[in-house]
Amino acid sequence: MAVLSIAVAVALVFVYALAFVLAIGAEMRRSTGTVVVDKYDERTYCVYDSDASTAYGLSAFVLILLTQVAVSAATRCLCCGGGLAAGGSRTCVISTFVVSWISFLVAEVCLLAASARNAYHTKYVGYFLKKDLTSCANLRKGVFAAGAAFVLINMMASLLYYWKYSRANTGGWIKHQNEGDVGMAELAEK
Repeated sequence: MAVLSIAVAVALVFVYALAFVLAIGAEMRRSTGTVVVDKYDERTYCVYDSDASTAYGLSAFVLILLTQVAVSAATRCLCCGGGLAAGGSRTCVISTFVVSWISFLVAEVCLLAASARNAYHTKYVGYFLKKDLTSCANLRKGVFAAGAAFVLINMMASLLYYWKYSRANTGGWIKHQNEGDVGMAELAEK
């Protein structure tokens, strides 16, 4: 039977917490643009502030990817390991496995899309389109925050999956049922 490794669980919680903090930091440091008039030809263009949130979002993206790989390696991705004990434990393991992967994919999409959109700047669009800008392209509020929320959901689902898997894993040995009726007695002589 596999044993829950406390060191692995603590390391996962630490990396998940770091990814959550980075995603929240990315939400707080989203780049914003302001329309500025060029002093030479009266055209407008956008000036953006710090682009740190893209780096924060991509860092959280990589950390979540690493944690999902670590959980998959520790549990042998559910399909490559030994047998699981029959009953409610196996059902719980499979359902937390599915929730873990769905929340992982949603968190990754949110963080990657938000980072890409935040890095997109329309600084010289007014020059190329020969028109004045009235606003600058900015990332909507809450995209990094949604990624952070799904990081927390992924953390809970992955840790629950890891814990339930360690309890349901039989190490390849499955107890056979309904085999108590056949006895190994000596053959009666006639």
